[in-house]
Amino acid sequence: MASRRKASSEVSRTFRAPATSPAERENQLIEAAVDLAEQQLRNGEASAQVITHYLKLGSSREKLEQKRLENEVALLQTKREAMESEMRTAELIQDALAAMQRYSGNAPAEVEGEFDEYA
Repeated sequence: MASRRKASSEVSRTFRAPATSPAERENQLIEAAVDLAEQQLRNGEASAQVITHYLKLGSSREKLEQKRLENEVALLQTKREAMESEMRTAELIQDALAAMQRYSGNAPAEVEGEFDEYA
């Protein structure tokens, strides 16, 4: 039986271990699609949709949009951190007020039993 000669596209494929998660599988498929699109572009076989997609990715408008999205993510992260800090501050104030009430002998009713182990 004569051996079949592999096409150049088949030879260049790299074999990897199977994906262990859906996200990893998705990344493998995305990478394969990008590799195929690159091959089609180089061979002049790419569809108009593929060409348009990569032209848009390289545009200055797309780069500005990506920068805007990055800034929005950073802003949301900062807002979340500020809210967490506010919550921690409010808890510290609550704890300080409760401690002052205990020290002055006016312990709130909900603190009863907190120090039962020392009684």
